[in-house]
Amino acid sequence: MKWITRERPKIDRIACPWLIKKFIDAEAEFIYVPFDDVLKKADEYQAIPFDIPGVECTHYGEECTFDYFIRKYELKDPALYEMAIIIRGADTDRHHLAPQSSGLWAISSGLAYNYSDDDQLLEKGMQIYDALYAWANYLQNEKHTQNSFENLLVDVYEKFLKQKSPTKKIPAWAKELKEIIQDKIDTDLTLSLKDVSNTLQVHPSYLSREFSKHFDNLTFGEYLRKLRIEKAIQLLQNTTLPLTQIAYLTGFSDQSHFTRIFRKHTGKNPSTFKKELPKGKSDTKS
Repeated sequence: MKWITRERPKIDRIACPWLIKKFIDAEAEFIYVPFDDVLKKADEYQAIPFDIPGVECTHYGEECTFDYFIRKYELKDPALYEMAIIIRGADTDRHHLAPQSSGLWAISSGLAYNYSDDDQLLEKGMQIYDALYAWANYLQNEKHTQNSFENLLVDVYEKFLKQKSPTKKIPAWAKELKEIIQDKIDTDLTLSLKDVSNTLQVHPSYLSREFSKHFDNLTFGEYLRKLRIEKAIQLLQNTTLPLTQIAYLTGFSDQSHFTRIFRKHTGKNPSTFKKELPKGKSDTKS
């Protein structure tokens, strides 16, 4: 089967061909043409257009085309779900969705800069997604400092920093940001690093780099997910709302994403967590 999309791919238009080749159509052929020619050439080549407005295989809501292919072809591989969040964050400039999103964007944009030929770009890009898939499958819990000597160096350095500055002054922007997040976490389900950086008048790159120092060693996205899981736990304990509604109220795009993140934070599925609550704890009417 032939597939066609607009030229100069960076993220979704390389990630999707990788997904198609690996899980949908091993014999797939990909064609890149100027944006205005995609539909005309699709008819000419009898190719399936993707990742342009107005076709079936494209962005829907906050999800990108990679998400659509996973849903359409009912792909159940957990590693693909992990990749989807990273790709969505990189492709839609919502780098808070996953700490790896900004890195994927940096590598993808650099690759596009280095290769002007789209077919070469696709060939090199496929290797990136092979590597990302391997990481999502086998290496998520691995850290760079694996051996005892490296860990010893890290421990010594961290102790040195603590001794050097025993009292860490919290900057004004961090205090204000904590208030903003507390005020908006329940009402603004699309709160982004870019939004708060504009409000604080702090550069997004600086905010991203410094955030973890003042928020439990978590990235912006990790911190928001932590708060949303805490809110979900409160709703499970104090209401009889169905899990789908709790997922929506806590800012998750679907129940499977909610379940995966909840399990990562608590070690249990939401349904199991609710069943194990003390009798009467979750009987309060919403």
